[in-house]
Amino acid sequence: MDPSFWNARYSAADYVYGTAPNGFLVDCAAHIPSGPVLCLGEGEGRNAVFLAGRGHAVTAVDQSEVGLAKARRLAAERGVSLATVVTDISDYAIAPGAWAAVVSIFFHLPPALRRRVHQQAAAGLQSGGVIILEAYTPAQIRFRTGGPVDSPELLMALSDLQEDFAGLELRIGRELEREVREGANHRGHGAVVQVLARKP
Repeated sequence: MDPSFWNARYSAADYVYGTAPNGFLVDCAAHIPSGPVLCLGEGEGRNAVFLAGRGHAVTAVDQSEVGLAKARRLAAERGVSLATVVTDISDYAIAPGAWAAVVSIFFHLPPALRRRVHQQAAAGLQSGGVIILEAYTPAQIRFRTGGPVDSPELLMALSDLQEDFAGLELRIGRELEREVREGANHRGHGAVVQVLARKP
């Protein structure tokens, strides 16, 4: 949760997690209705740029100004535009009823803050809007191929997310193992949770 850590990580010329979008997000993108999309913990912008390319007005939120500068650069290279907000997520108010989708890809938070942010994200959806989330589960500690494995309280189980998103229709909710190939820092066999949840 330290912006200096993430600014240092994103200061490399290369994109730490690559420039291709997350595969689960790609699989779920057709479920997003027309309208604006909020990307939480968006870092260098790979997912936001993909969604902007699909015609969404995208707002990317992250605490790293370096990461979001790279996101804007990637967007310019791809011929799309993004709105970016540099802020600590604990200080960011998700507008209620405003979003066609809220996207959270490998955005790991302390449990109390995670619950609050996820509940705000659910309340932030328009009717028919969706939450798309992928994160590492506690089983990732065995693999150590990415994620906050030295801070296991930041990892997420499906049961946690079912509580966080109570009131939404869970279209996809699963824990699985898969090969993660996303830049240099997410590479190898991993244990993940994937959620696609819709607001009635």
